[in-house]
Amino acid sequence: MNDPRRQALTEWCASTLGSAEFRLSVASEDASFRRYFRLHAGAGTRIVMDAPPEHEPLDRFLQVAALLREAGVHAPAVYAADRERGFLLLEDLGVRSYLDALDAANADRLFEDAIEALVHWQSSSHPGVLPVYDRELLHRELMLFPEWYLEHHLGRELSGADRAHLEALFRQLEDCALAQPRVFVHRDFMPRNLMVSDPNPGVIDFQDAVYGPVTYDALSLFRDAFVSWPAERVMGWLRQYWERARLAGVPAHDDFDAFVRDWEWMGVQRHLKVIGIFARLRYRDCKARYLADVPRFLGYLRETLPKHEALSPLLELLAEDSRAPGQERAR
Repeated sequence: MNDPRRQALTEWCASTLGSAEFRLSVASEDASFRRYFRLHAGAGTRIVMDAPPEHEPLDRFLQVAALLREAGVHAPAVYAADRERGFLLLEDLGVRSYLDALDAANADRLFEDAIEALVHWQSSSHPGVLPVYDRELLHRELMLFPEWYLEHHLGRELSGADRAHLEALFRQLEDCALAQPRVFVHRDFMPRNLMVSDPNPGVIDFQDAVYGPVTYDALSLFRDAFVSWPAERVMGWLRQYWERARLAGVPAHDDFDAFVRDWEWMGVQRHLKVIGIFARLRYRDCKARYLADVPRFLGYLRETLPKHEALSPLLELLAEDSRAPGQERAR
């Protein structure tokens, strides 16, 4: 298969290493335009990123990688970069993600490390560095749900009244998010993007980081796209995070119940966004496999929405979709 970018990437690796004695293998798939290869040379390995600059400029990745490492978080070291062509040579953080490794027996230990890394990341926060997670971005994300899931996937034609009702509900979710204290936000701090490494965890896929709600990354960590946990375990880990964060000076709410309420409302925003993204991946990008995890997020929403009267009308929009059966991986 003709692949000019891979050929150019191979030539760049040879030039960067000063040797052609290496081979490339596919390291991972991505929902974006980025591709990752594992470079094997002698007894060692590196990761090579191919990020077409017209779609995935490298500046944000390099900026956030530096911020994470300055905060004491194990982001991959950058060995070489070609910003113009969109090539990076990176530290290899290993082959086992938290998603691969987690089970009922080791979850407490692994999540303890993840919580520690998250607190370090948030403790290093300061304004004016990363883009703000503002109302425009929050709203744009929420609108993915009616456009791509309700209309494209379920085939629903929303009336003007339906849209007005959704807009009012979305504004409440945005207001809650914007009222929270702001910290650095990874935006996908979930088991798939945490690697079992030394030091643990290694953190990847951070190029979309912003300055936003303090509950967001803890939500991503414990309400994952690909694995579910019993509610009592989630609340135990969430309290552990909250206590550790407050000791470190992270501006989490000083009342745990109020913090949980903000965390749950933030979850509704994220779950709706992810459902919309997974539907868009199917219908715009022809990546159908993500739809299989939509029922997990519908389950999160059905668990949360009845607790909050202002949001409960959303339940009416969450009819089962028999075309996208989920494969639960509850542990």
